[in-house]
Amino acid sequence: MSKPPDDGPKKKINLRTPDVMEAVQAQVVLHYRSELVERIRASGGVLSADGLTIKLAKEFGFCYGVERAIDLAYAARKVFPEPKRVFLLGEIIHNPEVNDQIRGMGIVSVKPKPSPEEIAHITADDVVIIPAFGTEVTTRRALEEKGCQLVDTTCGDVMSVWKRVRQYSKESVTSIIHGKAKHEETKATTSQATAYGAGHYLVVFTLEETDYVCDYILNGGNKEDFLARFKGAYSSGFDPDLHLNAVGVANQTTMLRGETEEVQRRFKAAMAKKHGDVKLPDHFRFFDTICGATQERQDALEKMLCQPMNLLLVIGGYNSSNTSHLAEMGEKVLPTYFIKNAAMMESATLIRHWNQHTSQEVETPDWFPASSPLTIGITAGASCPNNLIEDTIRRLFQLKGVAVESLLVGN
Repeated sequence: MSKPPDDGPKKKINLRTPDVMEAVQAQVVLHYRSELVERIRASGGVLSADGLTIKLAKEFGFCYGVERAIDLAYAARKVFPEPKRVFLLGEIIHNPEVNDQIRGMGIVSVKPKPSPEEIAHITADDVVIIPAFGTEVTTRRALEEKGCQLVDTTCGDVMSVWKRVRQYSKESVTSIIHGKAKHEETKATTSQATAYGAGHYLVVFTLEETDYVCDYILNGGNKEDFLARFKGAYSSGFDPDLHLNAVGVANQTTMLRGETEEVQRRFKAAMAKKHGDVKLPDHFRFFDTICGATQERQDALEKMLCQPMNLLLVIGGYNSSNTSHLAEMGEKVLPTYFIKNAAMMESATLIRHWNQHTSQEVETPDWFPASSPLTIGITAGASCPNNLIEDTIRRLFQLKGVAVESLLVGN
């Protein structure tokens, strides 16, 4: 296979040629596939032995957008082998094991929004991978000016949000974005809101924040207090007295659908009350931008939570938004432990897991019930590979004293 030229205008390189993808798929399968998980899925998502039953949610783990991003990162290293320098903006996805694999291929991570010094270090001869979350408009423009080869793995669902937000901007409509203001995806989305028109943005994370903004729309308030409360979550020059006259709701694609729908409903009600139903279209827009894979995993977990279980394990990166929402759903129903891998289950009397309320890893003793029969549910975020799910299942049976090798026999 011929290598792309190192000088002259950069042409878009097709990384998904049959020979490249064949080699990439072999690597991906080696790193992330699980025969055990595939067998359990094929047998209805249940595996039982010696009083322990493992139930897998119907939908879990890698989604198409994540698989595509990983494939393109592996393909970039294949097409541009060392000593060619390949950089990655932040993390390819929010999973530490996957990102370790990427770094192990000699792909160097820089900040999601590189500093001027980092940008200066990148040359036209380098390759830069844009992660699944996308990147901010200013960062992309700086890299394009450099002339380096860009490998864009941005998820299609994220780009759908961008399209909607850009439309709001062109219509001078303020984008109300339901999401986490510091998340890479939300930062990329907010940059779209101000890059192509006269639009502004405001990020709301909770229903409490939503109610605060809706009350301000209806009754006014102290502008300084408003801006202090949402510091870091609105566009430059944003004025709540001016820029909440017409709003369009969008969202980070990995939020809880029910919560996003409630954000939309409350803003619509506030605008209808203030401007009247007839004029509502002039003051309120919304578009459903929840990722389909995120919703499928939430729906599958919701159904599983209706079944009798002793506890739930949620597997994924601690900074994964879609995974955190799965854990949030589980916590409302039964004991739930959000773990990044099987090593967190140190013993039957100690588990280390992520506490979302304190944003720290904590230890819980005596978490593994000694009673029998015992049913444990397992789900995983869209950025969690099947091999980590297999490791978790094997560890659970080990804690129960079941020979791991016997799990693949007869299933």
